[in-house]
Amino acid sequence: MYRFSNTVIGFLNLFTLIASIPIIGGGLWMARSSTTCESFLQTPLLVVGFVVLVVSLAGFIGACFNVAWALWVYLVVMLFLIATLMGLTIFGFVVTGPGGGVEAPGGRVYREYHLEQYSPWLRKRIKDPRYWLTIRSCLLGSKTCSKLASWTPLDYLERDMTPIQSGCCKPPTACNYDMMAAAAMVAQDPDCYRWNNAPNLLCYECDSCKAGVLENVRRDWHKLSVLNVVVVVLLIGVYCVGCCAFRNTKRAETDYPYGHNRMTKVRPRWDYYWWRWLHDKKEQLY
Repeated sequence: MYRFSNTVIGFLNLFTLIASIPIIGGGLWMARSSTTCESFLQTPLLVVGFVVLVVSLAGFIGACFNVAWALWVYLVVMLFLIATLMGLTIFGFVVTGPGGGVEAPGGRVYREYHLEQYSPWLRKRIKDPRYWLTIRSCLLGSKTCSKLASWTPLDYLERDMTPIQSGCCKPPTACNYDMMAAAAMVAQDPDCYRWNNAPNLLCYECDSCKAGVLENVRRDWHKLSVLNVVVVVLLIGVYCVGCCAFRNTKRAETDYPYGHNRMTKVRPRWDYYWWRWLHDKKEQLY
């Protein structure tokens, strides 16, 4: 049982060390793609992959070879990682709280999304012209709207849509393009006037399209936040085992104050010599 924690930490870090390789490979593979929105994930994946690689390597070396400084680095980085994940999880739940869309008029199955329903932080991010230009090129490359080209009017009544299809591939359902309504200057949603039948235009400049993208982000981020809660609990458990492994490694170096230091190939701790000198003086007195 004395070295059980070291063995556990060694196996856990060997597993995460191997797992970090496909994470880094996935990030590098996504970096090659310029037409899909998966390219946005390349930087987080590469950062996570390299952090997991370094932390796992330090933990494995420290636990299996009794290297105290490597375990110390491992515990410090793990503590920082736990604190970061906790902060991101709380932030994720706060940001992804609002949203969800509203039912489309006419009893349709799909929902429609409005930009004002989402948190100010997300709205500010999506309204950035440079950021939206990149998102728009991703949407065009994914050909999401081409799937609706063959739909009939009955399909629009009975079939569901993704948030991006609902917001980017069609005008808002409430829009009225009747000539009489246009002549009467009936007030309509501004997105009704941004709509264009051209396949490369459609409603990509509509607020409803930006809201559809935010709904996708909200759903994915909410799932990730729930997963982060599980990961944080597991990391706290691993961190506790790592603390036990660090204590075992320090004992292996000096074995002080639990008994005489019998190791000859590892330099004793700085206070060991003072302890031996006092012990020898005490033996001479008696």
